[in-house]
Amino acid sequence: MRIKTKERVMEVSWFDDMSDGDTGYLGVRDAGRASTFEHCLEILQTAERNGFKGALLPTAYDTGLDPLAFALAAQQYTKTIHPIVALRMGEIYPTTLSRQIATLDKVSNGRFIINAISSDYPGQKTSAGERYARTGEVLEILIQGWERDEINFKGKYYNIQLDAAPAKCLYNKRPLIYFGGISPEAKDIAARYADVYLMWPETMAMMRDTIEEVSALAAKYGRVIDFGLRIHMIVRPTEQEARAYAGRLVSKLNDEEGLNMRAKHQDAASYGVYRQDELRKQADADGFIEPLVWSYVGKVFSGCGSALVGSGTQVIEKLHDYMDIGFRAFIHSGFPLIEEADYFGKLVMPHLPVILLSEKYTEREKAGSTSEG
Repeated sequence: MRIKTKERVMEVSWFDDMSDGDTGYLGVRDAGRASTFEHCLEILQTAERNGFKGALLPTAYDTGLDPLAFALAAQQYTKTIHPIVALRMGEIYPTTLSRQIATLDKVSNGRFIINAISSDYPGQKTSAGERYARTGEVLEILIQGWERDEINFKGKYYNIQLDAAPAKCLYNKRPLIYFGGISPEAKDIAARYADVYLMWPETMAMMRDTIEEVSALAAKYGRVIDFGLRIHMIVRPTEQEARAYAGRLVSKLNDEEGLNMRAKHQDAASYGVYRQDELRKQADADGFIEPLVWSYVGKVFSGCGSALVGSGTQVIEKLHDYMDIGFRAFIHSGFPLIEEADYFGKLVMPHLPVILLSEKYTEREKAGSTSEG
């Protein structure tokens, strides 16, 4: 197993809904939890209070808030938590995006992470090959701006020769890049550019195989990367209480309405979503694809389709199992987001070896050993 952070530690982050998806019942939009600035800030502050190191700010063409604008606005109201800002590659011209990232770096004192996204632009449909090729070009341009004196790039989508000074970050020599996708094209981009390769929940064996495959791909580029897992949480003092709450979550679910809601998401037809759907078809009668991993979230939400459902002790043990196969970054969420963050913060967080991965990377840069970690 080749991972950058070999220590048995984990970065634990939460999720901040940007698209009116926060709810107490799957398939039911809750107007009282709409993605206003005030509500999203409360989620972020709740996560910070519970010890989460980061919070994913997703991007979607939907009602709600833009993640980059929100990250900038929320900085003055938080102290430690790192927004993980989802940015659809190519949606903003690369050199303009580099200036926006540099601005966020200065405003936040370097307190942010980038989640590079390759989904289709709203209203468009392109092939995976085209999307990921474009993503690779954007990431190459961003990294040149951070690491070189000049951006000098000529590709299929961009031709740029510019002084790199405006793209430089003051606090982050190279902002951390989180990236996900299960297709061959996505894995190659991750191996070349990502610091953390993000995955959605599958069986333990499937995820172990993916970690080994992407590790080998990264090695071909002379790189070692970390691995992250995006998974929902339903944690209670007992397993019985957790399962009962899972049942409550789907008690108002109309499968047809759930599918309609899911279809609105830009990644609803991706290969990764297909794999989530196939796993749910193979689940047991209660929707579990393996012990504690409950797949019914995917009936409504494309992307991350499963939740860990169990007692605090069970969830802690499962997270350690995930660390055993190579995961070092975790992005959790729950329904509703504020209440579930409090449950996780009370029952699980105090018992985890929590760190901030960006600090580990910075330590290695100072030590002059960034290639192997």
